[in-house]
Amino acid sequence: MNEIPPGDEAVAEAARRLLRAAADRVPCPPVRDLIGRDDVRAAYAVQELLTARRLAAGGRVTGRKIGLTSPSVQRQLGVHQPDFGVLFADMSVEDGGQVPAGELLQPKVEAEIAFVLGADLAEGPLDDARIRQAVAHAVPALEIVDSRIAGWDISFGDTVADNGSSALYVLGAPARPLSEFEPVEAGMVLERHGERVSRGDGAACLGDPLRALGWLARTAREFGDPLRAGQVVLSGALGPMVPAVAGDVFTATIGGLGSVSVRFPASRDEGVSA
Repeated sequence: MNEIPPGDEAVAEAARRLLRAAADRVPCPPVRDLIGRDDVRAAYAVQELLTARRLAAGGRVTGRKIGLTSPSVQRQLGVHQPDFGVLFADMSVEDGGQVPAGELLQPKVEAEIAFVLGADLAEGPLDDARIRQAVAHAVPALEIVDSRIAGWDISFGDTVADNGSSALYVLGAPARPLSEFEPVEAGMVLERHGERVSRGDGAACLGDPLRALGWLARTAREFGDPLRAGQVVLSGALGPMVPAVAGDVFTATIGGLGSVSVRFPASRDEGVSA
């Protein structure tokens, strides 16, 4: 699936369309007219082109994100299977930090459990025991998703091509080993300005966030780019995602794990010293 067929102009044009949207800060039409709604090979081929371009420009991969794991998010977007995208170092925002005003097009926030790997998931069996053993620790996380597709009018093909509709991520504290924390049992509350706007639990993420991690480990290996020690994996939304606008402050609390927050300043000048 890693190979991009020579002369696949549809894949190249889809990548160009998404690049223009990101550069111009103007959402574009869906790319499914070029690559189809659910052509897995074509969608990931576009993602790989965009990833290669980012790496060539000096980007550094820090991990992966799993998307479309929550039934509520699948219903919101009209898709019915998980996907993944690539995390880069410049996508990380510090806990309590702020998202630069005007950087994103149509952001939404979702609360997740992030796993930091202590071992590669490249060789041998990738059963439940191996997946659990590979996790160094878990932390609460926020993923700030964004779509370069106008109006979030996306199919599976559109979001995969668009790097899983990814944008930024925030890792909270504390870090807990799985001996002290059971992801499937965790409850989640996401608040905006102290008002609850989303709730969920670990079971909403493919039945268990560790099951989502196992899916990613096997899929990444099939794609020839297995998960490695030190990488961060955002395991998927624990509840519905929430649109974000200038002035918003979000805090997610995950039971047994901790909390994490992020701010969307009302202007470019807000919060410089905060």
